[in-house]
Amino acid sequence: MSDLTLAMTVGGLIGVCALFLFYSLGSLKAEVPSEDREYMDPLPFALRLMWPVVRFLEFHLCAFIPPDSLERTHEKLQLTGVGYLLNAEQFYAVRIVSVLAVFGMTYFGLEMLQKESTNTLLFSLLLGYFYPEIWLRDVRARRYKAVQKALPVYLDFITMAVEAGLNLTGAINQAMDKGPAGPLRHEFFMVVRDLRSGLPRADALRRMEKRLAMSEITSFVGTVIQAEKMGASLGAALRSQAEQRRTERFQRAEKQAMEAPVKLIGPLMMFIFPVTFIVLGFPIVMKFLNSGMF
Repeated sequence: MSDLTLAMTVGGLIGVCALFLFYSLGSLKAEVPSEDREYMDPLPFALRLMWPVVRFLEFHLCAFIPPDSLERTHEKLQLTGVGYLLNAEQFYAVRIVSVLAVFGMTYFGLEMLQKESTNTLLFSLLLGYFYPEIWLRDVRARRYKAVQKALPVYLDFITMAVEAGLNLTGAINQAMDKGPAGPLRHEFFMVVRDLRSGLPRADALRRMEKRLAMSEITSFVGTVIQAEKMGASLGAALRSQAEQRRTERFQRAEKQAMEAPVKLIGPLMMFIFPVTFIVLGFPIVMKFLNSGMF
């Protein structure tokens, strides 16, 4: 058999295998059911680009993940507010895509630099695996700070509406109309939606408390439920909560202002002081060099 015949045979086999692979992937993709995202949050641009791959992996691979792991991941997603963006199976699919993407970019970069580094490739695998967790932690921190910042404002609006004669549900609706946008408005929207679906007010507030898992929200929910049970003035209780949250926000701002000089020491020592010494010392060194002392 000549070399040309052998090459054509190998090429034909490769082509048949590629066609079979594409046909199999197309058949597997056709089995993925369509997704109804009417009541879900819109996907970010980067996640929207990879969403078909995420749905493919979710349906064919992530269905075999143990239920305990899925439940823990679901609770973590609820705490970060991402539970209305993707579910636990989709989060594991995103993690798989992240591993493949980071590994592929690292391998391509090493090939472009004509270098080989097994440690770098292993590190890229770890980075791709843990990057979704880092992202979730960052989202959780931003969400926590946003709720802390907006809570006194919403409590003021709710207090004024209750003292004006509205019930708590109407006061929350007024606060959502006038309050700043952010995760807290979304949580109050979920409370109102639960109330409209027939859930008792205490249960709806407890669900918000569980989703946020913050001491400030726990105190607010406990105060409202206790005031309703005891027949106390809800407006006075809410005003006390608003004053307390506002005082805590002012104390956090004072603490951050006092920590700022300490945090500036590192950048000063590493960047500003060396440049200052170079600017001051360069004319002196040049003067000594020109005078022939060195």
